[in-house]
Amino acid sequence: MELMKERFSKLLLGEDMSGGGKGVSSALALSNAITNLAASVFGETRKLEPMSPDRKARWVKEIGWLLSVTDHIVEFVPSQQNGTNMEIMVTQQRKDLHMDIPALRKLDAMLLGHLESFANPSEFWYVKRDAQDDEKSSKPNRNDEKWWLPTVKVPSEGLSDECRKWLQFQKESVNQVLKAAMAINAQVLSEMEVPENYIESLPKNGRASLGDTIYKSITEEQFDPLEFLMSMDLSSEHKVLDLKDRIEASIVIWKRKISHKDGKSSWSSGVSFEKRERFEERAETVLLIIKQKFPGIPQSALDISKIQYNKDVGYAILESYSRVIESLAFNVMSMIDDVLYADKKTRAEKANRRLSVDSFASEDPDRLSCTGTPSSKTLFEFMGWNQDLDTENFAEKNNKESYYKEDSDKIMSKPPPAVSTKRFSYLEKLEKLSGLRSPTARH
Repeated sequence: MELMKERFSKLLLGEDMSGGGKGVSSALALSNAITNLAASVFGETRKLEPMSPDRKARWVKEIGWLLSVTDHIVEFVPSQQNGTNMEIMVTQQRKDLHMDIPALRKLDAMLLGHLESFANPSEFWYVKRDAQDDEKSSKPNRNDEKWWLPTVKVPSEGLSDECRKWLQFQKESVNQVLKAAMAINAQVLSEMEVPENYIESLPKNGRASLGDTIYKSITEEQFDPLEFLMSMDLSSEHKVLDLKDRIEASIVIWKRKISHKDGKSSWSSGVSFEKRERFEERAETVLLIIKQKFPGIPQSALDISKIQYNKDVGYAILESYSRVIESLAFNVMSMIDDVLYADKKTRAEKANRRLSVDSFASEDPDRLSCTGTPSSKTLFEFMGWNQDLDTENFAEKNNKESYYKEDSDKIMSKPPPAVSTKRFSYLEKLEKLSGLRSPTARH
């Protein structure tokens, strides 16, 4: 009870503990409370493992407190009383909250359930980054720049097919949660008003916001959003966020020019209404692809401005709750991808080792017997007597037997060598054998 009093005291004071009335709005205070709660509960989630009972109980209890505010955000709707034709106005929970809060609660429970399913992972484990054991350095992590994350390890043979399929299923399920949370968050942000402070900071036309190169690409007669994104430099998170900011700013500019098309305004320009509408549609398509392709990028300048200056408490709760679920789902997906990446790398290294052994055996098959031991050689091969034979005659003869018969006839036709009566010592014999000279070379 005391904890709940403290939480709601901060909300009522607008996070201004001095009580001087300089605090933030109730909407921003609730948004910050949900964000901070999620950071303190899920900030230490670095492995695929269930949440501790204490952290899980704290999350369920405190998020319930913060969401209870939505039960009292109502709207008036007509209703018939006692079956008569007379209608009276009654209150009910606001429609968007009535639909989205239960959906987000269900997504929240599904994510916690997915983490619970990793209670006893038997085929992968984690080692610390600063561990000094040999197994840590065998395979790098997928995200080496995130030094605070532990390294995933899998067996030397890789994951089993059953475990790999189960991980893929978990990834697809979490991906569905991510898409649903992203859709709710995007819908809420689109319904928030664009703050005047943000509008005043914008240039007066889309070309100045986008830059000449991007503006020319979007306003061409033939436009393909995928080809456009492929032509852009999206190698870093900063560059993706910069492109997103530029496109969002141009959309706001074009929408305001469309809304002021009949009146005289500093936002008016010489571009026709139809073209500006087409440019806006193209920019929104590119923006949607960016959000789907890079779900983990930080919030844009427009999103931050909307959240900061939003006064609607219902929107603030929906936006912050969907955002923390989206962030948690993205982190769980990333951790599953780390395990699958480690498995893929392990299996690739195993296949490369097998391929190198097979290629080595195919290049010199006589070096290994079927049992893996060196195969026996004939005396002719061991002494190297075939090194000085006439290779030209060998190439001209298609029949191996005729070649050896002809060669033996040549040797037999030579006069017998003189027999030397000189005695050789044992060392001298070894020296002559070590030369591996053929009988012809010795004479």
